Amino acid sequence: MNTKTPKVVITDWTFPDLSVEEALLREAGVEVVGRQCKSEAELIQLCADADAVITQFARVNANVINTMMRARVIVRYGIGVDNVDLAAARRRGIPVCNIPDYCVDEVADHALAFVLAATRQVVPNALHLREGNWGLATPIGAMQTLRHLTVGVIGFGRIGREVVQRLLAFKARALVFDPVVAAAEITKVGAVAANSLDELLAQCDIVTPHCPSTPGTKGMFNAAAFGKMKPGAIFINVGRGDLADSAALVAALQSGRLSAAALDVFDPEPIPADHPIRKMPNVILTPHIASVSVPAVKKLRETAASLALKAVRGDALPNVVNDMAPEK
Repeated sequence: MNTKTPKVVITDWTFPDLSVEEALLREAGVEVVGRQCKSEAELIQLCADADAVITQFARVNANVINTMMRARVIVRYGIGVDNVDLAAARRRGIPVCNIPDYCVDEVADHALAFVLAATRQVVPNALHLREGNWGLATPIGAMQTLRHLTVGVIGFGRIGREVVQRLLAFKARALVFDPVVAAAEITKVGAVAANSLDELLAQCDIVTPHCPSTPGTKGMFNAAAFGKMKPGAIFINVGRGDLADSAALVAALQSGRLSAAALDVFDPEPIPADHPIRKMPNVILTPHIASVSVPAVKKLRETAASLALKAVRGDALPNVVNDMAPEK
């Protein structure tokens, strides 16, 4: 009889410690091994004999997955799963789970904060005052009111819907494009359904994408897309950094095609110290922290540990993002 203690490994984390995960898993008789893996070799060594793998930003690629001998699940700390090779995991019969509902309000709040900061010129005026000046730091035309603006929301999932609700409360016109959501679902909340992405880009004063990083969305904001936006539009991104082509975004800001951007995510991350985006006065940057609050982080960690425990026990798993149905 196999009496080996089940093992859950954690490949990397940005929390002070792993006490939340350890408390839940060790109480259930599960061994927890955590390591801040920096290389593929470290990941392979750590994950080879794991019964469950929890990961945050480490690149769990096909080479790593193909050496997993016992894994019953890979759990991503977060919503996006673009650091995990889903196809490789599916081929090995390993479900990949995300945590899709842990930071919906936090990210939606952050998006609205960016919208307000950019339209009300909060940062330039705060810096202007800190430098000993008084009065308006920007041209009057840069000071805008949401009730007079059209904001384009791309993606009408959990976060996109919450962003729309916040925008409507500020009396903005919310124009939404999501090719997999019926127009009636969008209009019933008071927003307007766009027929195409091009229609949204052409009409909106502000554009904020809320869609996952997939082969179809990576780089969707390229030079052509920025060229279709209204001159002087504002680009917001609290989703995934690779939705935007970084060079094209910088060029659009430098040329004035975009009047401003507010970004919590970028490609690559961390943003290189010498990258021009760091010094652009018309850009607001935060270091990928839109999802953070005490309740959100607690839910994230507890859910990740609970999913790993379910897999170890052989229970049904929710939130499986790689289709595990047998191929026909």
